[in-house]
Amino acid sequence: MAGEHHNHGITDARDHLRAHSDLVLPSVDPRSTPGYDGDKESGAADLIAGLAELSEFQERLFAAGQKGAQDSVLLVLQAMDSAGKGGIVRHVVGGVDPQGVELAAFKAPTEEELAHDFLWRVQKRVPRPGFIGVFDRSHYEDVLIGRVRELAEPDELERRYGAIVDFERRLVAQGTRVVKVMLHMSYEEQGERLMERLERPDKHWKFNSADVDERAIWPAYQYAYQEAIQRTSTDEAPWFVVPADRKWYARLAVQAILIETLEDIDPQWPRAEFDVEEQMARLRATM
Repeated sequence: MAGEHHNHGITDARDHLRAHSDLVLPSVDPRSTPGYDGDKESGAADLIAGLAELSEFQERLFAAGQKGAQDSVLLVLQAMDSAGKGGIVRHVVGGVDPQGVELAAFKAPTEEELAHDFLWRVQKRVPRPGFIGVFDRSHYEDVLIGRVRELAEPDELERRYGAIVDFERRLVAQGTRVVKVMLHMSYEEQGERLMERLERPDKHWKFNSADVDERAIWPAYQYAYQEAIQRTSTDEAPWFVVPADRKWYARLAVQAILIETLEDIDPQWPRAEFDVEEQMARLRATM
């Protein structure tokens, strides 16, 4: 059908996963697979197939950016710990040429960063033309933790929601497609993943005792996510809530969203700025 976005496996992923201002987060089943009726095995095969498509789009985007096109993509990943952000970075974004990717993992702010407005450190890391930027955590931490841990007054949180919407609107106006993904995991699944980190010596490095503390205020985080998404999911920079209890589905879904976004941009290979025939003749003369 005309207008439909076809990916391997998920058709119109953005329509299935788009979050609107009336989002009720608890009504989204973290084990569901919207838009996909395959299983884990077919999901893995479709992910590999989609990678070739994503890689070509990324190379075209990069090439066009080298020759003056202003388009770029910013993938914002937000989730509770162990929801699979790292797996998305490795298995979805990690399959394209690393030269064309800019990854920023935002930790707790430094003294210098705290001396500035919360968007200061984020603005420095937005992707340049031709690049796919990935924020592993982002400016949204300032309205999530800020709210849950009461690090910001209600008035300041209000200001931040507005500042985020304005900031993202400016990015889009400059040619950056902003794709915001919340990996939506269940409380039970997180418990199992954290336990696995404790049971396996090769996962101990990933474990953080603070993750267990955060579980005590899980409902507050879910509410903070719901409110942040309701307040900042706009036509210019929509949020997508991706069920993440099945890692294979979450990866396939994010890949499909990125492919559809790049299809919209439709970057073109730059035309040669030289006489191809002439250069061929010169090269032949050296053979």
